[in-house]
Amino acid sequence: MSNLKPIHIEATTLPDAWFQTVYKCLEVGEIFKIDQGSYEGQQRLEFDHITIHIKKPGVHPLLPKIPEQYNIPDPADERYLDDYLPYLMTGELKEGESYTYGHRICNVSFNCPEYVQKKIDIYKADLFKISVPVSSLIRTINQMELFIEEYKKGHRSNQRIIQVAQPLDCILVDPPCLRHIDTRIQDNKLHFFPYFRSWDLFNGFPVNLAAIQMMKEYMAAEIGVDDGEIIAASKGLHLYDHVWELAEAMRGKTIKEFRGEIK
Repeated sequence: MSNLKPIHIEATTLPDAWFQTVYKCLEVGEIFKIDQGSYEGQQRLEFDHITIHIKKPGVHPLLPKIPEQYNIPDPADERYLDDYLPYLMTGELKEGESYTYGHRICNVSFNCPEYVQKKIDIYKADLFKISVPVSSLIRTINQMELFIEEYKKGHRSNQRIIQVAQPLDCILVDPPCLRHIDTRIQDNKLHFFPYFRSWDLFNGFPVNLAAIQMMKEYMAAEIGVDDGEIIAASKGLHLYDHVWELAEAMRGKTIKEFRGEIK
């Protein structure tokens, strides 16, 4: 019999999704010691697997605001979101960075065999920029702009998934948490299905989803369809132990009380 406890949350807006998910994590999350990676040696409260269906992710504010009476700082602010957007939506790679989400999405280098070149000829030349001399057949691609062009043709497809992960990520000290953003146009709306292998719920979740929502709005406008919904998934959404007291104060109940450890 399986001991895994998959969770599903239905939310209206991005802030609603955050509050519901934080509360649920306190109730049912499992406590694990971090053996490897960020915050090694600390503990985190983690879902086995979760999906969060957000029906109106474009409703503002995109970031959650914690009521003043709790005297707890908001998990993120608009300035940080503004700084984060280029990390997701541009191909810029600064000195010392092995990757960014935007570099993986908007500036992907690949070897261009003949059968790929035939497809390239169908699209705008600026979607497939030459990154080294033509003779080497190495090109770069902007996945976001390519899918905009493909969706403009009106085809429904299960192929248009924005990839962030790469096989060699397995040798990185800190591989990308966001692995892909699957996409679909249905009922004349663009929907996103992001997947995170590991995901900081308290501070990362709000900014990640707000930026992903803004990417979706941009793509929908360029394609000429309406903005749609988000169904996010993760097998590693968690609360680090240094924010447990903040989350408990918001919820009005401790982790131990949820587990019946306090009479």
